[in-house]
Amino acid sequence: MAVVTPSDRGDPGLFTPASVTWQMHGDPMMWIAGIRALYLQALHPRAVRGVLQNSDFRRDAWGRLLRTADFVGTTTYGTTEAAERAGARVRKIHGMLTATDPDTGERYGIGEPELLLWVHCAEIDSYLHVLRRSGFPLTDAQADRYVAEHRVSARLVGLEPGTVPADRAELAAYFERVRPGLTAGPDALEVDDFLLRPPVHPLLTPARELLWRRVAHLAYAALPPYAHELYGRPAPPPAVVTRRLRTTGSLLRRVPARVRWQLPPRHILRAMARLGPQARPAPHGSTAAS
Repeated sequence: MAVVTPSDRGDPGLFTPASVTWQMHGDPMMWIAGIRALYLQALHPRAVRGVLQNSDFRRDAWGRLLRTADFVGTTTYGTTEAAERAGARVRKIHGMLTATDPDTGERYGIGEPELLLWVHCAEIDSYLHVLRRSGFPLTDAQADRYVAEHRVSARLVGLEPGTVPADRAELAAYFERVRPGLTAGPDALEVDDFLLRPPVHPLLTPARELLWRRVAHLAYAALPPYAHELYGRPAPPPAVVTRRLRTTGSLLRRVPARVRWQLPPRHILRAMARLGPQARPAPHGSTAAS
């Protein structure tokens, strides 16, 4: 049972139940969207180099994935204080880490605005693209509102909100600007290989081959065509990918929300205990916040 302190009760957090973000981030397809984001992020040479040179993701793949999910859950459904604290922690880490360009010897901070913006936009684009394509009901206006809402999350990681895309058109224009600098170099290919074959206990290897690879392939297939071209690995026709995303979304959404939300760290259940049952994200098929 979620524990609510008197100071927390009634605090809707940074997004509030009236936001599109509150509704979307309770959907199980967010996991596949997150993997798509990793594939997309790896195409930025400076960004992926910062990850590879500073991260233990090869040894702690699942821990890293869960920490990212915890950050998204905390900033979406946590109290204002918890969200701000999570953001401060991320900014502190970014301020301490650097990476080195092996070709030029240049040393740079991984908290550079250019890199933070790329990571942010790849995430927001992936969340929005996968959920809508898998059948989550959003109007164009709600989709634009979702992009705008995440100027808040951009601020938390250290970006100036005014420099961050505020709707789908600005997001698309941003990707057009950065596309010439994207490439699937050795670092990106290492991430690709890792996502297809993450380290697991030997007893779990059959499950990885049966389940995880399907998830990774679906996330990869949902990338934009230019990303498939850069990676050099084809994807099924778009109509096939859309059908698979909708089928997967339909299956995952059949699992009762209360069952899914019982998994740690239970951000949604905590928010409902704090704010009341009306804070429950709308079930799939209901109209998202307008």
